[in-house]
Amino acid sequence: MPRVSIQTEDFDLSAEVAALRAGLAGVGAVVSFVGTVRDRNDGAAVSAMTLEHYPGMTEKAIEAMVDQAVARFGLLAARVVHRVGPLLPLDQIVLVAVAAAHRGDAFQGCEFLMDYLKTQAPFWKKEDTPQGSRWVDARVADDAALARWGIAAGNAAGEAPAS
Repeated sequence: MPRVSIQTEDFDLSAEVAALRAGLAGVGAVVSFVGTVRDRNDGAAVSAMTLEHYPGMTEKAIEAMVDQAVARFGLLAARVVHRVGPLLPLDQIVLVAVAAAHRGDAFQGCEFLMDYLKTQAPFWKKEDTPQGSRWVDARVADDAALARWGIAAGNAAGEAPAS
């Protein structure tokens, strides 16, 4: 199973966690995070979202993030699944799942990867609202979350692609 998958299809949390744990006798903790599409953002109703990425570049960037998380927290396994294309409210967007010998490392590793993904992964998000479509910028709070890990936020995930 690859550590990183970028896909249009939905994912099954139970199947992903089972595959992550398979054959790892030293696992004492598995932590997962599933992000979903909200029906509101910045005070506006959201009827749909489209996620875009650069194939190849996105996977490479996330693989590097996973390498950092494994090195920092001694993770035994990690899996990131990120969806792209059109999505609706309540749809699953992202899965981050990690396995470690101890719960503290698993929680930290999962949170580190999610903070990193929100600011550094090359994805671009467009929301459909009653006022029309709009590109969504990275949030200052996401940059601050990444900074607590000693990483300065870049602009990779925050700018809309060139038209």
